[in-house]
Amino acid sequence: MNIGKYIDHTVLKPDVKKEEILQYCNDAKAYGFFSVCVNAANVGIVADNLRSSDIKVTAVVGFPLGATTSEVKAYETKEAISNGANEIDMVINIGALKDKDYGYVQRDIEAVVNAANGSAIVKVIIETALLTDEEKIIACQLAKKAGADFVKTSTGFSTGGATVEDVRLMKDTVGAEMEVKASGGIRDYKTAISMIKAGASRLGCSASVNIVKGIDHVDGGY
Repeated sequence: MNIGKYIDHTVLKPDVKKEEILQYCNDAKAYGFFSVCVNAANVGIVADNLRSSDIKVTAVVGFPLGATTSEVKAYETKEAISNGANEIDMVINIGALKDKDYGYVQRDIEAVVNAANGSAIVKVIIETALLTDEEKIIACQLAKKAGADFVKTSTGFSTGGATVEDVRLMKDTVGAEMEVKASGGIRDYKTAISMIKAGASRLGCSASVNIVKGIDHVDGGY
């Protein structure tokens, strides 16, 4: 299995410097990762570096809390795409979901989907560590109704990351019409493979090089 093609090589920490971002781009080219995932301010750097490759550029929106307004998320999306992003990973409004304000949550996702307007894949981060199983199912259903392409487990900045059980639940909920991205805490080859077997077609990782090399668990990272 060419596991590199499943990986969004991810660097989202607030203190990342340009040199490190460029190293992530070089890693992606060397190991054949699917995309490089960065904060919006770094999209242009990545897009310029990867321009001659087939590696995609992923930008996060409403990250990491999901608590910005729908209008702000839509603006972030448009600007990220104009700067070279091919994929958008947006965070839902978690508080609204827990308040059972499902109409708001769906409209929030739709704002990003409409802003992307077919120019970028939209992945919806539901932050599974903060949700009950029932809430996870509802969040996935809302993302599907809103026209998103993926549901994604986690930001990697909350109380927990991806689990095999959550990936399986999410895939069972969205079916063949959507894909699942597992992210947060995937730091070795064995864990990565377990997520793919559970139904993930994309992985968000910062320890991506160790994963493709088959290196066992390492601490730290997204």
